[in-house]
Amino acid sequence: MSLSTLQPGYRALVLGSSGAIGAAFVAALQADSACAEVVGASRRDDARLDWLRPDDAQVALAEWAALGPWDVVIDATGALTIGGVGPDKRMHDWAPEALTRQWQVNAMGPALAMRVLMPSLAKGRRVIYAKLSARVGSIEDNHKGGWAAYRSAKAALNQFLQTATIELARQRPLAVVAALQPGTVASDLSAPFVSADQALSPARSVAGLLSALDGLETTGRAHFVDHRGQAIAW
Repeated sequence: MSLSTLQPGYRALVLGSSGAIGAAFVAALQADSACAEVVGASRRDDARLDWLRPDDAQVALAEWAALGPWDVVIDATGALTIGGVGPDKRMHDWAPEALTRQWQVNAMGPALAMRVLMPSLAKGRRVIYAKLSARVGSIEDNHKGGWAAYRSAKAALNQFLQTATIELARQRPLAVVAALQPGTVASDLSAPFVSADQALSPARSVAGLLSALDGLETTGRAHFVDHRGQAIAW
């Protein structure tokens, strides 16, 4: 898979590179002959990159930003079960600490990453900023209820991404920004809820996501798409 719409010799940064999807992004980009460099960042490699420790995370992010300009930034961070607490099933399960942690990890942390890393994207050419989101973050697509903390965090993430895109487009009109729904991927995140044989492989999901990103138009607005390239209602 090649990001054919980027100029040859493009450089990429992947946050969350030790996770199943993040690692698959790194592998796929490394296999692209047009990609000159892929840098992976994760909590496993740098303990400061922890959204529950925002001050430390911002220092680490600034160091990654200083290595730019980047043509591609992919934020593959996120968590469904945090501190041993899984997704809620009903209103009775809503607890302040669990809600706060979900928003820290899945909304506020990624928002800080946008604030620091979007300005490190290259100017004057097509660039990509992509963030793993989730279909359950779609308010319109919510037909089952449950998982309110995770859903609301992803919905907030999507709003941060859309707002940041509008600002980014003023200086980088060729930037493409996208919230990505990877599908149900075989990973530590999905393991408690679906068996591996019922899930997509990380490589297959990422191949679809990269293809989708390559085909997105520059509109000055963020896109919300799945691994098949299909648009998702915000």
